[in-house]
Amino acid sequence: QIFQPLHTLRAAEKELLPGFHQFEWQPALKNVSSSSNVGIINGLSGWVSSVDDSPADTITRRFRYDVALVSALKDLEEDIMEGLRESGMEDSACTSGFSVMIKECCDGMGDVSEKHGGGPVVPEKAVRFSFTVMSISVLADDEVEEVTIFTEPKPNSELSCKPLCLMFVDESDRETLTAVLGPIVAERNAMKESRLILSIGGLPRSFRFHFRGTGYDEKMVREMEGLEASGSTYICTLCDSSRAEASQNMVLHSITRSHEENLERYEIWRTNPFSESVDELRDRVKGISAKPFMETQPTLDALHCDIGNATEFYKIFQDEIGEVYKKVSPSREERRSWRAALDKQLRKKMKLKPIMRMNGNYARRLMTLEAVEVVCELVPSEERREALTELMRLYLQMKPVWRATCPAKECPDQLCRYSFNSQRFADLLSSTFKYRYNGKITNYLHKTLAHVPEIIERDGSIGAWASEGNESANKLFRRFRKMNARQSKAFELEDVLK
Repeated sequence: QIFQPLHTLRAAEKELLPGFHQFEWQPALKNVSSSSNVGIINGLSGWVSSVDDSPADTITRRFRYDVALVSALKDLEEDIMEGLRESGMEDSACTSGFSVMIKECCDGMGDVSEKHGGGPVVPEKAVRFSFTVMSISVLADDEVEEVTIFTEPKPNSELSCKPLCLMFVDESDRETLTAVLGPIVAERNAMKESRLILSIGGLPRSFRFHFRGTGYDEKMVREMEGLEASGSTYICTLCDSSRAEASQNMVLHSITRSHEENLERYEIWRTNPFSESVDELRDRVKGISAKPFMETQPTLDALHCDIGNATEFYKIFQDEIGEVYKKVSPSREERRSWRAALDKQLRKKMKLKPIMRMNGNYARRLMTLEAVEVVCELVPSEERREALTELMRLYLQMKPVWRATCPAKECPDQLCRYSFNSQRFADLLSSTFKYRYNGKITNYLHKTLAHVPEIIERDGSIGAWASEGNESANKLFRRFRKMNARQSKAFELEDVLK
């Protein structure tokens, strides 16, 4: 397969890459060219710079959004036909009424610079934007209920996560990021108003697309939605709670933020219609101080939730080893010695090497009853040991609910008990561990306790909509970039996109 002359490979590649299949939009997409044979384009094309804009000096390559979606649907052609047959909808009957649910992910990647030794280290960062076809359903002409004919079985695999745009940009550089993603947002908005006509199974069929930006970590959501950064007193991207409120009332919050509201609040921030002081104004707009740029779906990012909570438990473990609940304010040396003791114990008993920043694998190993037992060997008081074990037990009851792809099927009991468990968990934190939660609480802990049931009620799952697919594809990006890409910068991203 692999060792074939280049031209045969090129020919095979042509059919698999976006830009091969014919399609049309009704009505035609606004501000998007009508040609359908578009391959890889420069990520800056479609971005109109005004006179005073500095040109974005970055390399970026992408597919046109509609062309990429067509290619993804053609990949699923057999599944769609199979789904139609299984639900007893005859081929000819179903040509219109398809709707496609798309999950969007976008994630920045740290250091992706060339590792070739000499010279100064240039900080080179990349951002990848990708999408996953989550489900396809069809509403037959004479029916009332939509029938789902395709559901992505592995929504978090890098295989179902299609790259749309790669850019060498630092995700914190909001100007460049918005410049590069601007055309994508414009195309996405145009597609919302229109229907795609595409031949599937030999018949032209019409598709509508629904986009849900859920594969963003909190940093990216805050950037896209114009919120202050994550250290802000406005702790949550789903509700207006402040950090102090969230630590007082840990469980009872409901989702209030939305993209539209964020836009309205930004207008208030910009115009200050009531001539308030900065503090009053900031309180009125609840920390929206930049223009929301891209609509994201307010949800909880399961992967980073795991990592955030594991970091928090790691710190609780240290505090419990040092019996902080008795002390006033321990010195840095003391803290350092507890941390060293914890790391040594975890390394000895659990084979867990200390790491600089918490990652997914470490988090999974740390958040187990086994790890708590190991830590408890260093905790002097019996009742503190019991409290720690109970805390972890409750957490392990809660975790499957936001990790599972389909919690109602995979862990129905935990789902039913979630609110009860989170209430117990919060009670423990605010009594036994109140030295840590006096007026403060971490962002992800707040979301874990307060918002999970509501999101699941709305979306049916948190895990399925997480950013894992994109995160694991980042690994591939690094790999392809190092090994399979031609060595010129301009080509490199194209090779990786393929």
